[in-house]
Amino acid sequence: MSYELCEKVRSLEPYQPITGEYRIRLDANESFFSMPEELREEFKAIVESLDFNRYPDPMARELIAAFCDYYGLNPDTVTATNGSDEMLYLLASAMLPKNSTVVVTDPDFSMYQFYSFLSENTVIPCRKNELMALDVEELIRTVNDNQADMVIFSNPCNPTGQGISAEAARRLVSSVKALVVLDEAYMDFWDQSILTEATSYDNLIVLKTASKAVGSAALRLGFAVANPTITNALRAVKSPYNVNTLTQRLGTCIYRHKDLLQERCKAIVDSTRALYEAFLKLQETYQLSFDMANPCANFVFIRWNEAGSLFDYLLKQGIAVRYFKQAGALRVTAGSLEENAQLLQTVEKYIIEKTLSENR
Repeated sequence: MSYELCEKVRSLEPYQPITGEYRIRLDANESFFSMPEELREEFKAIVESLDFNRYPDPMARELIAAFCDYYGLNPDTVTATNGSDEMLYLLASAMLPKNSTVVVTDPDFSMYQFYSFLSENTVIPCRKNELMALDVEELIRTVNDNQADMVIFSNPCNPTGQGISAEAARRLVSSVKALVVLDEAYMDFWDQSILTEATSYDNLIVLKTASKAVGSAALRLGFAVANPTITNALRAVKSPYNVNTLTQRLGTCIYRHKDLLQERCKAIVDSTRALYEAFLKLQETYQLSFDMANPCANFVFIRWNEAGSLFDYLLKQGIAVRYFKQAGALRVTAGSLEENAQLLQTVEKYIIEKTLSENR
């Protein structure tokens, strides 16, 4: 008799991001800034000082202190995690009763549904309107009508780039009994955060990441902010040494450079605005029929019947963006001024070549 995998994982395929060498990567919403030389010198000193034979601090106290100083938080309300993904899995598997109901918004970050599926929860989507905007009142009804145990969504949203106001987020948290998980991975690029209010509620967890505005995706570093009761539970269910010593020490160093991080965040916002306005200009110049909302994050989301064809064309030109087949859309991360310029030139070239081909 041979062993067989259980049914829920038997047909799963590993997560497959775009791989390969591309001259411009605008597909993963990463910062276009790497770390400057002054920080790299500090990193070298940190590596040389590590005791590699010792376990990391299980509570990541120094790291959390730096994170809290940056955002104005109480260290007693923060849990550090091995990327936000670790926390997402813990929320779905350890923080909910057996056979729970989880409400997600659609479209949104796919891993919310995936981890709930792995944890054998019932997932109920609350679909966004035709403009890809979230109706908060509809979300409240969906949560309450289904007696959901948890509702989780990103604000601003990945992949649409749209968001709900802080007032609307407060209304949601106050109107449901469910645990509300608000993923503010992209909120550094907007001004509607309720991060500092997380401890005011008994049913709210706000997630943050170092992978976007902080420009440290390689570190795999995330944080959960909640009242002390929830925080104590999160610290109890996480792995004892979940954030390695190198990540803790480098993360501490990075968050202490407040002026640099804030300066770069502003530059990313400016780049996103310029990219959005450039696409609007292309739309006007060539009378294109695509839909694009004003972004609150570091990317633009474009729904267009040419999305799949343009995606393939860009890849052949060495430019990677993200294609959402079901939505018929492209998500384009804001890059440096040079990267944006090369992208836009290539998109315009595609439009011209397609127009000439159709007119033959």
